[in-house]
Amino acid sequence: MEMIRYISSSAIPIMIAMIIIYGLLEKNKVYDTFVQGAKEGIEIVVTLFPTLLGIFIAVGALRSSGILDTLLSFLSPLTNLFHIPSEIMPLALLRPISGSASTAIATDIMQNFGVDSKLRTNGFYYYGVNRNNFLYNCYLYKLCRNKKN
Repeated sequence: MEMIRYISSSAIPIMIAMIIIYGLLEKNKVYDTFVQGAKEGIEIVVTLFPTLLGIFIAVGALRSSGILDTLLSFLSPLTNLFHIPSEIMPLALLRPISGSASTAIATDIMQNFGVDSKLRTNGFYYYGVNRNNFLYNCYLYKLCRNKKN
């Protein structure tokens, strides 16, 4: 246990030292390269921030307006058939359309139900919630639940 703690606390300093040594061996200006990368990172953040802020506000507005609840109650016969938690359906509906919006909804789910809640761990795991295998995972989950019963 002590060895793992030592390795984990020294991993980042060792990685930084390796990057500096590699840069010096390649005769690169390590600090100048770092500063240039930091500038580019800040430019990316400034570019993406308005979009992410808009998505988080839109998700909050959808939740508070009740439109999402109405849509979920309309889809509840289908979700009950596949034993899909209704709380995860907004994520499943938006994931094929927008990865950023689905990240906002996943964050919202974790804030409302907790990061280590059963909904987050089992729901995100079983349903995959990605573009390719959501319905397939729902079907497999239903089969597994039927075998357990």
